[in-house]
Amino acid sequence: MIPSALETLGGIAFMRFNLFLQQGYITVGRMELRKLSRLYFFIVCVLNTSSSASAANHHICNGPLVSMLPQGSFVSSSQSSDSYAPHFSKINRRDGAGGWSPQVTDRQPWLQLDLRDRIEVTAISTQGRYGGSDWVSGYLLLFSDTGRAWKQYRQEDGVGRFVGNVNADSVVHHKLSHSIRSRFLRFVPLDWNPSGWVGLRVEVYGCAYKSDVADFDGRSSLLYRFNQKSMSTVKDVISLSFKSRQAEGVLLHGEGQRGDYITLELHRGRLALYLNLDDTRLRFSSGRVAVTLSSLLDDQHWHSVLIERFNKQVNLTVDTHTQHFRTKGEGDSLEVDYELSFGGIPLPGKPGTFLRKNFHGCIENLYYNGINIIDLAKRRKPQIYSVGNVTFSCSEPQLVSTTFLSSSSSFLSLPATPSASGGFAVRFQFRTWNPDGLLLSTRLALEPQRLELQISNSRLALEPQRLELQISNSRLRLTHHKSAQQKEEVSTGHRVNDGLWHSASLSSRGLQVTMTLDNEPSSTMELGDHIEAGDSLYFGGCPSLNVSGCENPTLAFQGCMRLFSINSQPMDLNLVHQGRLGDYKDLQFDTCGIHDRCLPNFCEHGGQCSQSWSRFYCNCSGTGYTGATCHNSIYEASCEAYRLTGSSSGLFSIDPDGSGPLAPTQVYCNMTENKVWTVVTHNSTDPVRVQGSTLQKPYIMKFNYSASPEQLMALVARSEQCQQDVMYSCRKSRLFNTRDGSPLSWWVDQGGERRTYWGGFLPGVQQCSCSLDENCMDMNYFCNCDADTDSWSNDTGVLSYKEHLPVSEILIGDTNRTGSEALYRIGPLRCYGDKSVWNAASFYQESSYLHFPTLQAELSADISFYFKTSAPSGVFLENLGLKDFIRVELSSPFAVMFSFDVGNGPVDLAVKSHVPLNDRQWHYVRAERSVKEASLQVDQLPMRFLEAPSEGHLRLRLNSQLFVGGTAARQRGFLGCIRTLTLNGVTFNLEERAKMTPGVSAGCPGHCSGSSSLCHNSGRCIEKNSGYVCDCSQSAYGGPSCKEEVSVSFNRESSVTYTFQEPFSVMQNRSFQASSVYRENSRARENIAFIFMTTQSPAMLLTVSTFSQQYIAVILTRNGSIQIWYHLHVDRRPDVFSPRPSSLADGRLHRIRIHREGKDVYLQIDKDMNLKYSLSSDTEFISIKSLTLGKVSVGAMDEEVMQAGSKGFIGCLSSVQFNHMAPLKAALLNRGSSLVSVRGHLVESNCGALADSTIFHSQSVDHSETVGRGRGPLSNASQSNYAVIGGVVSAVVFITLCVVAVMTRFLYQHRQARRDASIKEKEHRTNLETAYRREAAYQAEPAYRTECHLHDSHSSTLRDNREYYI
Repeated sequence: MIPSALETLGGIAFMRFNLFLQQGYITVGRMELRKLSRLYFFIVCVLNTSSSASAANHHICNGPLVSMLPQGSFVSSSQSSDSYAPHFSKINRRDGAGGWSPQVTDRQPWLQLDLRDRIEVTAISTQGRYGGSDWVSGYLLLFSDTGRAWKQYRQEDGVGRFVGNVNADSVVHHKLSHSIRSRFLRFVPLDWNPSGWVGLRVEVYGCAYKSDVADFDGRSSLLYRFNQKSMSTVKDVISLSFKSRQAEGVLLHGEGQRGDYITLELHRGRLALYLNLDDTRLRFSSGRVAVTLSSLLDDQHWHSVLIERFNKQVNLTVDTHTQHFRTKGEGDSLEVDYELSFGGIPLPGKPGTFLRKNFHGCIENLYYNGINIIDLAKRRKPQIYSVGNVTFSCSEPQLVSTTFLSSSSSFLSLPATPSASGGFAVRFQFRTWNPDGLLLSTRLALEPQRLELQISNSRLALEPQRLELQISNSRLRLTHHKSAQQKEEVSTGHRVNDGLWHSASLSSRGLQVTMTLDNEPSSTMELGDHIEAGDSLYFGGCPSLNVSGCENPTLAFQGCMRLFSINSQPMDLNLVHQGRLGDYKDLQFDTCGIHDRCLPNFCEHGGQCSQSWSRFYCNCSGTGYTGATCHNSIYEASCEAYRLTGSSSGLFSIDPDGSGPLAPTQVYCNMTENKVWTVVTHNSTDPVRVQGSTLQKPYIMKFNYSASPEQLMALVARSEQCQQDVMYSCRKSRLFNTRDGSPLSWWVDQGGERRTYWGGFLPGVQQCSCSLDENCMDMNYFCNCDADTDSWSNDTGVLSYKEHLPVSEILIGDTNRTGSEALYRIGPLRCYGDKSVWNAASFYQESSYLHFPTLQAELSADISFYFKTSAPSGVFLENLGLKDFIRVELSSPFAVMFSFDVGNGPVDLAVKSHVPLNDRQWHYVRAERSVKEASLQVDQLPMRFLEAPSEGHLRLRLNSQLFVGGTAARQRGFLGCIRTLTLNGVTFNLEERAKMTPGVSAGCPGHCSGSSSLCHNSGRCIEKNSGYVCDCSQSAYGGPSCKEEVSVSFNRESSVTYTFQEPFSVMQNRSFQASSVYRENSRARENIAFIFMTTQSPAMLLTVSTFSQQYIAVILTRNGSIQIWYHLHVDRRPDVFSPRPSSLADGRLHRIRIHREGKDVYLQIDKDMNLKYSLSSDTEFISIKSLTLGKVSVGAMDEEVMQAGSKGFIGCLSSVQFNHMAPLKAALLNRGSSLVSVRGHLVESNCGALADSTIFHSQSVDHSETVGRGRGPLSNASQSNYAVIGGVVSAVVFITLCVVAVMTRFLYQHRQARRDASIKEKEHRTNLETAYRREAAYQAEPAYRTECHLHDSHSSTLRDNREYYI
């Protein structure tokens, strides 16, 4: 009654809502009406959900089910004795030996329950054997309707393993995340008490389950006929459950004469919904919507489907996965003529029919808009018409599968029964995700030949001495090995590792062997003689001992097989399981354990998911993101961040929310001033003339920016200040009405609000900038244009209230009078600063902390920040759950620890430093955890990776506050500074929270804690008692501020080779106290940057080689174009990228940046070319041997590279950087070092400085062309005043003379300071050499530091007890 009442209530609400609209009580526009429609749809969904919840509350489903079962309902794989029989396994019972225990020799023990009918199971409990030391500590739960063809139950995270008992008496209860509707349950012990044996007592909780079932044989269907000619609906709810024996079949179809249709079908094991609501057939193609969901739905188990539609809004739910979408087209209602068909289409070929096969399987509880279709069919109601043979009980075919669990040790051995006609014939079916694996191997009767069938790279293959079914290049291959050197192959098929069932057969007749895959044409191989199979056939793999010549060519098969037939005789695998036929290892009988690891898709930001049997992989190409799950943006968050990396002005892609949902956007970064300006252009930056507009018919211009509104909001929020130039010139065109002050023109802000202030005045005030400056041409008005004169006036200014920016629209409504005219231009959005970069807090009490809302990071979390301290340890941040937690801490002066637990046990990931981290200097930390891996990076130290277990919990469940700088226990608090704390792309405002927290202060004292750039080009600011030092060891630049270029002129014979001390991996860092369930991994990364100038081609710019004959080469070809070579595999051709056909050997300076992440290579040439390429492999560039600049005379490289290498390089190279190495600078500072080899004549140059000036000039010009168009003088906008100009010129001359005098004195003082600094630098040259050798041992450059002393009379007053740890 309650659900019906709620539905009625929803209908009444909708009718009253329509009535109010019609009678005018509610007046809304189109936009508001759309929003109200969505609101109503939400209310309907809530009411439906409430209906279901109310029904569930009145139907309690948690009663015990096992206690009343008879003895015959309990079956087991074995029992130790009669007193350990399975019927003694009722929970809390002490009968017999107090529980069930299998025989000690049982290889795969299990306990099975027959619930006597299909039951809805909601919970399970386990207990050990009473009075003993036998219990199960981990187990699997399987279910089945027939006692065969079992399916493994998986919890919410896809975890199949249940945690069992730790003693014999306690009861461990598990509430199932989703209920099971089944008759048979099977408990499969995995682990037990190591000091005892398997002992088990169980209980199952649930309730009776009733359903209406219909069985379709693939040629039948049910037709539901309407009472009228057609049925038109704006709301539809269709629900059903099905289980299928095929991967194809139509479940539901209906169509109308005007072109509407709905089709629900199985296609390749996935469910597809086609829905069209168009009003005309002419728009059929544009209105067609196909949504595909779920997979592996042909597993002969029940799957639930729910379709909810209101107008164009549709929810499609399959089992626990839901997809929301909106249909295309103009219609809101679905109009279906005459009938709906279920289970198939009686007349194939109708419009809207996309699949010809009817459904073959069972459907239960089929409801269409509240109508029970199967119940009507069973009662033979006239609305239902049955086509073909539809029965009302579900037939259960015995298609029993076997799962091969291990890719190294699984195998199944079956005897080769003799064939009456000679030869042999083998048939079976398989399904897998893996690209490699042996399917079949048999010794041939003619020695020493053997036939094998193997999966290798998606192909099926026959090779001598074995039979291989192999996925190779997406085909199935058969190989016949006649001898060790001679073989013959045939191939067939395409993508046989797609997770679907495939049929394979192999037969010999006479001198031919025939291979057939599915329904494709057979492939035949000619033999030299008659052959027969040996005594045994090995399926899926070979035994560990090389018996009968069987040997795994690559990997054993990992997947499912079924329907084995040898010489036309079906094989009974029950006999194999009982040990009465053949042999096996690492198999699971009566079940197919295939699991879709790409459902749901954990690849973020549009990454493409692929999978093997045990893992999934994300292809991030083209997304702008990288990482195991495409979580991390490859771009910096702001122009300020690019400047800190040493970049100069140009076009850049920025990602203001980092790993958040917003995509990157391209902006212009102007770094030529002290402030770094971010410039975002729009579609109308030229001056626009407006005439003929009124308030009734106003002129409206909407501005489309190069970034989306959401991206603009993120950029503005992150920036310190934003502004937008507004030029408004007028002639007899007013901004405000002179009588009542109402606006005649206005602009619209980013939130859609109307704004009437112009040119820099305060928000909310209808005035212009001339009123603020008190220089309006007529002081009776607040704007120049309101004087309404016949001559040109202007109200030009700058909009700088950033919460309102950018301008999204402008409306002009007073240019319709005679002589009335307006001219406007809205400049680009310009922002500077990054509020997050220097947002810091200082912690000076161990018990103090900052608290924030709970970290929302169930599936992925990235945490980054900077810290400095002198304390030996302390917790940076911590967030706890009931059992789960996440924590980042300084565990010792030399180590940072990242710890977390998602339910698989605690994991500790540590990075150790060779120098103390509590040195009162800034250090960078970035920790990330995803469903696939965890990583930790500290400064430039090698990143640590740990791979997550393939079978484990995924979600990090937290419920407490996030503590920063301390813990909930107020112990092990951090003492020092933390800044730029970012979690999942959101930067935390530490300063604001610190202002109201005792023991914490906003900001951080010290010279290196401000936003001013003391050190450039990745130089690191080091605090000193009397000033600071710029550590340029990680930079390719030098000088006191890491701004001085390091350039060298090369001739044809010149070369610089930097040799690494030992085989060096760019990313390797050994595991430290890592959990055993996580596996260490590494990621391929390289960063290369340099500036060059030459007129020579071909030429060798740079090569990097390894001990394993890998190499990277950057060359200029004969035509002067740049070419990049990546040779990562010795046995493969290198990847070659030629990005630019034009010559770079033009005597001009060019800046090159190369960055690799796995397979993705990002290339920047100068400022105007940003390209992306994909490598054929993501192999890591390991064991680096040397890096060479200029001529290369020897090396294992391709001919074209060696030709360029022999020509050397004639020109200038500057600011060369490879990862955190600066080889050119190392060569100049350490010519006597054993690590540096210099050949030929090298001359220090200044081409890098020339490059900076050239780039500065060109970018200034380009920028003015990009964002400054239309800034020339406007006609009639202003008049010349020669007297004023003369006065200005005189003043400028006088000021210039004063400036010259001041600068002369300044330069003299600066020259004296440089002379002193130079003396200090010479005195410390020996120390620098020592520092360099120490850094080189850890693959870093020599330290090049120049101390800059700051004398501040107020510094002593700032240094209180708070700075002790800072």
